[in-house]
Amino acid sequence: MLDRDSHPVCEAGSGGPPADGAEPASLPDQVIPGVGRTPTTRRAFIKGVIASGAAVSSAGYLFRGGIVPSAHAQAMGAVERMITLNVNGKDRRVDVMPQETLAHTIRYKLGLTGTKLGCDHGECGACTVLVDDVNVYSCTTFTHRVRGKKITTIEGVEGPNGELHKVQKAFIEELGPQCGFCTPGQVMSAVALLKANPKPTVDEARLAMSGNLCRCGAYDHYLKGVMRAAREA
Repeated sequence: MLDRDSHPVCEAGSGGPPADGAEPASLPDQVIPGVGRTPTTRRAFIKGVIASGAAVSSAGYLFRGGIVPSAHAQAMGAVERMITLNVNGKDRRVDVMPQETLAHTIRYKLGLTGTKLGCDHGECGACTVLVDDVNVYSCTTFTHRVRGKKITTIEGVEGPNGELHKVQKAFIEELGPQCGFCTPGQVMSAVALLKANPKPTVDEARLAMSGNLCRCGAYDHYLKGVMRAAREA
C-alpha cells in the first residue's frame, strides 16, 4: 500500500488533504529545465504545443475551404494542395500533400501503376520516371518540386498508335525482362540515356543503367538491349 506522503500527487500539494468544503490547493507548475533560453513551466510548454498544432490545422482548413491564407499561415510553410501536373503530355489536377512523393502521386492518385515501388529509399530504381527527359527516382522526389515540368512514366513512352518504344522492343529481343518488376525503371533509364546520348559506348550504357537493380540478375540482357536500341536508332 502506497504511503500518502510518498505519493507524487500528495508531494505536489500543500502536504495534506483539504478540509471539508475547502478548495483543493492548486498544483504548482513544474519547471522544465533545458527548454529554451529561460526556464519553462510544464503548463506553458503544453499550451505552446497545443497552440502550434491548432495553428497548423487551421492553415490546412483554410486551403481546403478556398479561403485566402493569412500571412501568418504562409509563414508557417503552408502550401497549395490542388496542383496541376503535366504527366505524359496531359495536364492533370491532383490533390497533393506537402511532403507527398511523386511515386505515391503517380500510383495512388493518378492510377499509373506501371511505375513500381521497390525499396522506397532511392536505391533500386524500380520507380524511375523522366522529369524534363532526365531520369529520377520518383520515390525520393517531392511532387510539389516538379510542378511546371514535363513528367513521363512508362505509360507515356509508347508511340502515337500504341506501338512499343524501341527500347521496349530491344529488351524483349534480348530477353531482358525476367520477373519484370524492375523492367519499367530499366526502360525509363535507357530512354533517358538515348535521349541524351543516342550512340553510347558499352561502358557509358553500363554506367547509365547502374542505378537500376535487377533481382533476377539480368544485367547483361538489359545492357545488350540498350546497345541494340542504340543501333536501331
